[in-house]
Amino acid sequence: MATLLHRLGRAAHRFRVLVVALWVLLLALAGVGAATLSGSTVNSFEIPGQESTTALRLLDSEFGDTAGGASAQVVFEVPQGQQVTAPENAARIAAAVQVLGALPGAGGASNPLDPAAPAVSPDLRAAYSTVGYPVQAAEIPEEDREALLDAVGAARGDGLDVEVTGTATQGVSEVGGPAEVIGVVVALVVLAITYGSLVAAGMNLLTAVVGVGIGALGITTLTGFVDLQSTTPILAVMLGLAVGIDYALFIVTRFRHELLAGRGVPEAVAVAVGTAGSAVLTAGTTVVIALAGLAVAGIPFLTEMGLAAAATIVVAVLVALTLVPAALGLIGLRALPRSARRALTHASGKHVAVGDPADAPAPTGLFARWGRAVSTHRWVTLLAAVVALGAITVPVASMRTTLSTAWPDGSTQARAEQVLSERFGPGVTGPLLVLVTGDGAPARGQALSTELAGLEGVALATPAAPNADGSAALVTVVPTTDPEDEATTDLVHRMRERIAADDAPGTQAYVTGTTAVSVDVSATLAEALPVYLVLVVGLAFLLLVLVFRSILVPVVGVLGFLLTIGSALGATTAVFQWGWLKDLVQAESTGPLLSLAPIIVVGILFGLAMDYQVFLVSRMHEAHAHGAEPVEAVRTGFRQAAPVVVAAAAIMFSVFAGFVPEGDATIKPIAFALAVGILADAIVVRMVLVPAALSLLGRAAWWLPRWLRWLPALDVEGTALERPAPAGHPAHRH
Repeated sequence: MATLLHRLGRAAHRFRVLVVALWVLLLALAGVGAATLSGSTVNSFEIPGQESTTALRLLDSEFGDTAGGASAQVVFEVPQGQQVTAPENAARIAAAVQVLGALPGAGGASNPLDPAAPAVSPDLRAAYSTVGYPVQAAEIPEEDREALLDAVGAARGDGLDVEVTGTATQGVSEVGGPAEVIGVVVALVVLAITYGSLVAAGMNLLTAVVGVGIGALGITTLTGFVDLQSTTPILAVMLGLAVGIDYALFIVTRFRHELLAGRGVPEAVAVAVGTAGSAVLTAGTTVVIALAGLAVAGIPFLTEMGLAAAATIVVAVLVALTLVPAALGLIGLRALPRSARRALTHASGKHVAVGDPADAPAPTGLFARWGRAVSTHRWVTLLAAVVALGAITVPVASMRTTLSTAWPDGSTQARAEQVLSERFGPGVTGPLLVLVTGDGAPARGQALSTELAGLEGVALATPAAPNADGSAALVTVVPTTDPEDEATTDLVHRMRERIAADDAPGTQAYVTGTTAVSVDVSATLAEALPVYLVLVVGLAFLLLVLVFRSILVPVVGVLGFLLTIGSALGATTAVFQWGWLKDLVQAESTGPLLSLAPIIVVGILFGLAMDYQVFLVSRMHEAHAHGAEPVEAVRTGFRQAAPVVVAAAAIMFSVFAGFVPEGDATIKPIAFALAVGILADAIVVRMVLVPAALSLLGRAAWWLPRWLRWLPALDVEGTALERPAPAGHPAHRH
């Protein structure tokens, strides 16, 4: 593999102008595709074959698009001592309902004061109108959504408080924003400090932007052919930008290393791709496998998210292996600081290499002292790392998940839901729907309405509403608890058990609605997470055995990964569910985490953790293979690789953290978990726990049983290409 990549790097350098032109052309084509072929994304989470999803499909066909489309609940509330049914209030509500029903795109609005179907609170202080739309929330034009909010605002005043909530008020997640730009700027600063060259830093960032741009625009184009979640492009951009910058960093760092060792630009490019490129390809493949492995959950929308993000990683790897070396060929020695270029030019005239920076301590000596301290005080540092991350992991035990995201505190949606909960009961914000189909559907629907009304936890079961031809009937069941309460989940299961036990020939009954879909999807994801975790942990173990030809090194790496996952999810639970330090990350609300978050975080952090493990421990392994004593090999490898790992972690942290302050409510907790996970893994696990554990294990760390020595060795560092720079080969020659 190293030899093939060496040839690829040489070819990329030789045809550097053509390679750059081809990538720019590909970016332009992706932009044209996104502008002309893209469609809309979706915000709904459904699993084909599940009862709630099947019922939603039937609901559309039996009751029309409005029944299964987006909706909004417009809530009217009057002050203490007044009633919404008073003539003056009733007139204003009727006028508002007439305006709501005529809104652009709306399919009509219910009258809460209609005696046939009233929607008035028991204390007569509140009422709500339901505005239906024949399309899903993501398909509602922004101007139609603004028209709804404007109508609600116009209806307020003179003691009548009007608020609105519901899926129709939820906008589509979008990529980009000032906070994300700040994250990229921080990454540029880190690169500039690491390289000591703005040219190299700018080139690194620019190539990453080209890669993530192609990936994101390709996904946008795909929305014209496939229903993708609105968060998919954001996840792809966030992950693609982070790994794109890091993969280029590893190759540029090795290129600079080869220049300073006395190689000419063409050979330095080829060796950098053959060595660091081997590690990039291995690490990228690991991330791709982890993301594609999300398919193990058997959930189509999660599989699509994983494959889209994996495709972005593939583009990032290809950019690192082709565009980056081509760009390095164009900038040449300008990848080095000016002082290094002057010294290199002077040394090349004497045919003397400037020296190998990897064999010298870091300029400040920080990493040399760090590695020495960790490997000397191994028991103390190991226990401190485990205890610290273990403590942060504790909140995971109380982590709850849901598909619905809480509205920002103080928003009209949050105020509307507060009024609904206070006046009508917590369950009114997440009603359950019972759909009955077949011959005699209205009769069985009415019987179920009476039967379900007597269940514990049911506040109200409406009379069965038949469709136009009487082939289906719909019963609305309002729980006494809110949608995120465990009691509501139990109620869904009890309703299904009761319906199954009282099956009527010729009819079929389903429990559905947004709350039931959330219960079903959350349960499926909860069942899939342990299976997926076993899959990625097993993959990590196998990969590390092949790379390091050791048993205990993979064990240490995998245990460290589990601590990384625990600390990431634990911190996220404490902040976004418990509310600790929520103001620091500008969390607009607290509550259960998004059901998708844990499995997505596991998949992404797995790949990134293996990146750091490979880049750090491979240097230790190389030093040991060259005859260094175990502890000295740990110190040498740490000193060589730690600066690059810290820079890479700082870049990834800044990119992920950039999506937190002003990020979408769905993305914010995921980005926070990834940022915390990067810090925990790179700084604590890989730079404290791993070197301390390997120092304790000594020679046993690199032991492989005889019966496993037939396994192939993955040369991720490309040691087959390591050879001195030819004497008399000027380093500045292009």
